[in-house]
Amino acid sequence: MTPAQLSVVFFLQMFVIIAACRGVGWLSKKYLGQPQVVGEMIAGVILGPSLFGLFAPDLQAMLFPKESKTILFVGAQMGVGLYMFLVGLGFQTDHFKANAKSAAAVSLSGMLAPFAVAIAMTPWLLDSGLFGAGVDTFQATLFMGAAISITAFPMLARIIHERGISGTPLGTLSLSAGAIDDAGAWTVLAIVLASFGDGPMVAVKAIVGGVVFVIFMLTAAPRLLAPLGRIAEREGKVGSGLLAICLMLFMLCAFAMDAIGIHAVFGGFILGTVMPRGLLARELKRQLEPFAVVVLLPMFFTFSGLNTELSMVNSWGLALAAVAILIGSILAKGGACWAAARLTGQDNATALGIGALMNSRGLMELIIINIGLQRGVIGPALFSMLVLMAIVTTLMASPLFELVYGRKARERGELGALDESQDGPSPSLAKPAATL
Repeated sequence: MTPAQLSVVFFLQMFVIIAACRGVGWLSKKYLGQPQVVGEMIAGVILGPSLFGLFAPDLQAMLFPKESKTILFVGAQMGVGLYMFLVGLGFQTDHFKANAKSAAAVSLSGMLAPFAVAIAMTPWLLDSGLFGAGVDTFQATLFMGAAISITAFPMLARIIHERGISGTPLGTLSLSAGAIDDAGAWTVLAIVLASFGDGPMVAVKAIVGGVVFVIFMLTAAPRLLAPLGRIAEREGKVGSGLLAICLMLFMLCAFAMDAIGIHAVFGGFILGTVMPRGLLARELKRQLEPFAVVVLLPMFFTFSGLNTELSMVNSWGLALAAVAILIGSILAKGGACWAAARLTGQDNATALGIGALMNSRGLMELIIINIGLQRGVIGPALFSMLVLMAIVTTLMASPLFELVYGRKARERGELGALDESQDGPSPSLAKPAATL
């Protein structure tokens, strides 16, 4: 296929991708009460071989030829990298300072229990041939632990806002624990990626390079970036020149993390966390978020969907593995977070609400397993099982929360009204913690 033909296919692909994601997202929001992003996750699977390719294989192959997947891949990486930059822009340390004891306990339990499940399950999954060639038990266990333990922190913030629990002890505790969880899961994933390469020097380069990058970004970068914030405040806007500088910095950080063998999303997120707050952060989010959310992120969901083949779960053994992963993930994460909340003084309803919220995997899960598939840590069948787990746990989070906590608390007047007016997976965390 020539570049000119790829161009024609690309624009038709993007029409279908945006239409499908917006349409399914709207339907899920209107009839299922789910955030837009949940519908977009489902739309990606619909466009892949599991549904579209099953019922119209020729049409699906014509619309998504193999040659075009490279373009989608690059757009997908750009999308998730920029999205994580936006999440980093809104990342607040306030959540760590409030309810620190309970948050740490919930977070630690929400990681230890899933890792225990991963330790028990990984040998069976390895024997079933679900991991990539050359992956040992240690690497596989670490990856599965990270995949099962992660919480969709941006999605969690969105659900908390929509459910009307912003500023409540439950909302603050859940956000704090979710942030700690994700930091731990990303750290574990970085170790897995660093150890999965051609010889020890690859791992050394990734680990040392990652540590040096993080230390530099957390210590020196805030001072070096501070003038950008002062320029924005002085001019009262973020003009095209300042926007270009920020985007160049994002590209450089994403390149640095990709080049040392980790992943671009790490660079984008770390940069976002150290950018000056105030007008600069607000304007960057306002200018970049619509394009990232409406155009680039659907490319990521579609690329994930094209790699999701639920038909590969074609035996009783694989079906049992998929069910075991789903049930184990839900019980380990939700159960451990509930127990930890109870042990740190929360009432049963609040603890159940925390467990329900912390169980959502969402986009973060898709990012992790896509990295695992790209790097050869997991195979397509396990990837499909984990996509299914991500969708189910995300779908169940809001309804389960309303069932165990929200409905009765709302009747008692303890919570605000539901707010589902926002569109898209907005990582709107730049507000103070009390109004999040």
